[in-house]
Amino acid sequence: MEFSTLELTLEAGIAIVALNRPDKANAMSEPMWYEIGRAMEWLDATPEARVGVLVGRGKYFTSGIDLAMLMGLGARIEDDCDGRSREKLRRVILDLQDTLTSIERCRKPVLAAVHGACIGGGIDLITACDMRYCSADAWFAVREIDVGMTADVGTLQRLPRLVGDGMARELAYTGRRVDGAEAQQMRLVNRCFDTPEMLHQGVMEMARTIAAKSPLSIRGCKEMITYARDHSIADGLNHVATWNAAMLLSNDLFEAGAANMQKRDPVFRD
Repeated sequence: MEFSTLELTLEAGIAIVALNRPDKANAMSEPMWYEIGRAMEWLDATPEARVGVLVGRGKYFTSGIDLAMLMGLGARIEDDCDGRSREKLRRVILDLQDTLTSIERCRKPVLAAVHGACIGGGIDLITACDMRYCSADAWFAVREIDVGMTADVGTLQRLPRLVGDGMARELAYTGRRVDGAEAQQMRLVNRCFDTPEMLHQGVMEMARTIAAKSPLSIRGCKEMITYARDHSIADGLNHVATWNAAMLLSNDLFEAGAANMQKRDPVFRD
């Protein structure tokens, strides 16, 4: 696929989705929002792509939503009727929310590898990912409070489930910076690596490990964990029973068993 704000590569089952506006600190412009959604749809629909890795080109992961985009909202929602103008604004917000929800909706795992700054909309972006990793030079901030707005595209809904209610409130109310080490301590990221190079190596190793597993089982795991987050234990148990009643007796199950008996690595179809 061709993009103007992203760079997409696929090798050995791993799709690298790179935010590619380094001259603008990877600020999330309107085209980038649209293209992130397209990239996730492509990742979901492409059998050869088993796992996605989200990275940023240049000095920063992302400086968050492009302020020029925010400043242009007035003209975009202009209407003689105030009610219709507000309805247009609501539609814009819902569309931005759906872009990030497309990461959760994608059946393939998406790993975020963060270096440098990850601000505002960047927090919305990474909290929608399956796992997050960073380098020691990374720093995070929920900065919407500093521009006089309430974060509205996912941070306030997903962050508390990662770091807890109290810490999420502290970050949202203050806009303070969190470095890589603290991000790991509060479980915003799974692991903080010493350097960006080590971050890349570590995340790619993790992606290769996931890509070698049964793609059908990985997709099932993602769906079940995401479903369980938003439902009761009883609902989650019922949902996984339905999934396995349909998908358990797959070629992947028999290949895994055969490989174990033959003492070899299993080979699964895309």
